[in-house]
Amino acid sequence: MAFSLKDLGLVDQMYLPHGGSYIMALDSGTTSVRAIIVDEYDCIVAQASRAISTTYPQPGWVEQDPMEILASQIAVMMEVQFKSGIHSDSIAAIGITNQRETTVVWDRDSGQPIYNAIGWQCRRTAPIADALVHEGMDQTIREKTGLKPDAYFSGTKVKWILDNVSGAREAAAAGQLMFGTIDTWLIYNLTGGMVYATDYTNASRTMLFNIHTLEWDDELLEALDIPRSMLPEVRWSSGDFGRVSSEIMTHTPPITGVAGDQQASFFGHCCFEPGQTKNTYGTGCFMLMNTGDEVVHSKNGLLSTIGIAENGKISYALEGSIFHAGSTIQWLRDKLGIIADAGETAAIARSLSSNNGCYLVPAFSGLGAPWWDPDSRGLICGLTAGSDRATLVRAACESMAYQTYDVLRSMEADAGRKLSGLSVDGAASRNEFIMQFQADLLGIPITQSESIETTALGAAYLAGLAVGYWEDRDELVQNRNLGKCFEPAGNPVELARVLSGWHDAVARSRTVLQ
Repeated sequence: MAFSLKDLGLVDQMYLPHGGSYIMALDSGTTSVRAIIVDEYDCIVAQASRAISTTYPQPGWVEQDPMEILASQIAVMMEVQFKSGIHSDSIAAIGITNQRETTVVWDRDSGQPIYNAIGWQCRRTAPIADALVHEGMDQTIREKTGLKPDAYFSGTKVKWILDNVSGAREAAAAGQLMFGTIDTWLIYNLTGGMVYATDYTNASRTMLFNIHTLEWDDELLEALDIPRSMLPEVRWSSGDFGRVSSEIMTHTPPITGVAGDQQASFFGHCCFEPGQTKNTYGTGCFMLMNTGDEVVHSKNGLLSTIGIAENGKISYALEGSIFHAGSTIQWLRDKLGIIADAGETAAIARSLSSNNGCYLVPAFSGLGAPWWDPDSRGLICGLTAGSDRATLVRAACESMAYQTYDVLRSMEADAGRKLSGLSVDGAASRNEFIMQFQADLLGIPITQSESIETTALGAAYLAGLAVGYWEDRDELVQNRNLGKCFEPAGNPVELARVLSGWHDAVARSRTVLQ
């Protein structure tokens, strides 16, 4: 006797939008990879995820296995089809979003990586970035790329691999090596090597790409001694990136949407107009403000980047990158063992009426925006004999809101405008203690996305627009589902006190190694 997937309880209902077609989004994140199937009403019909491992060979070094990332991504692509009963003949298009800056270099003939992927948090290339500053390249890099010389970006990681992997420099000179961020690595392998490309948003995070001319920059390549032959073609985020190989999906759906994770989230929040701003509370926190067709160069420690590259038009953005947010909660769980699950932190934090003067600065790999201090170190200050588990949990939760406050105020100063609200997503955006504290600190409403998978939805939107699944951006705005809104209700005197304490703690973290 035959049973359907619905009979077996593997799907709750079968949707048949657009004649039975759907969009699949692949979200290749820092700690896990996902595959998500979306219908025309932005509803997530099914999803599958798998954790990926990270290694720390030396203090400040962060690596991942590119083959594990690829294998895990393909596995969840298969799993989500099985769970939903929606197979490749019903997938109209695929979108890809990825952790940015993480760097893979592989051999053109064998397709094998020559070294592990160097993660975006990795600080080993700080001396390379410092050398660029000493060589007088700081201003050139800022003007051309909107970035600052830092180990965060891909260009320094490529140089490190070429300089430190035996035979790599010679192989690169002979045209044998290929470089890509995770999107490029996935596209190349999913298409069976037929497409070697990235999109404008990911290219803009390499420190090798001129965001004004929209081209790889020869002066920057020369400064880092990286051959142009290593670089992928750069394409619009919504467009043709080839078809998935028949060895992976029988009906070979097209890949038509690609964007770095923060830009995909930006698009998922429908931040299409200048001034619209979102913040993602993920492994790190990443805030982007749309600045339209103007590149706003920051005077307050932020980055200028390509925010949206769709329909033949570039919208630029100011970005503030916070290195440790959700990862701070993971540290409480995995390293200190004082919580069993991130979901319990809101209740624990609320069990205290105040932070009791305790602050945690999560500078585990230095501080990002607006400080950009690679020598800062994590610090807990204000402990007393009465401090306990709840004190540390509350301090960790509050640290996300404090860091976001610093970035947003810098963003307002650079853009010359006050924000009237902030759209948020990411796992920690579901922590109501953090969101209410954030609204209180900023004095503006904080609006959740109904789905925490806004990043994947953004990739799906880009893919769907390219094949006419959605007509235009207006349809996306109309379909957008909003979650809870947190209104500010804090005591100004108390908020000024805790902010002063936070900034004192940050100053102390920046002097630990001095």
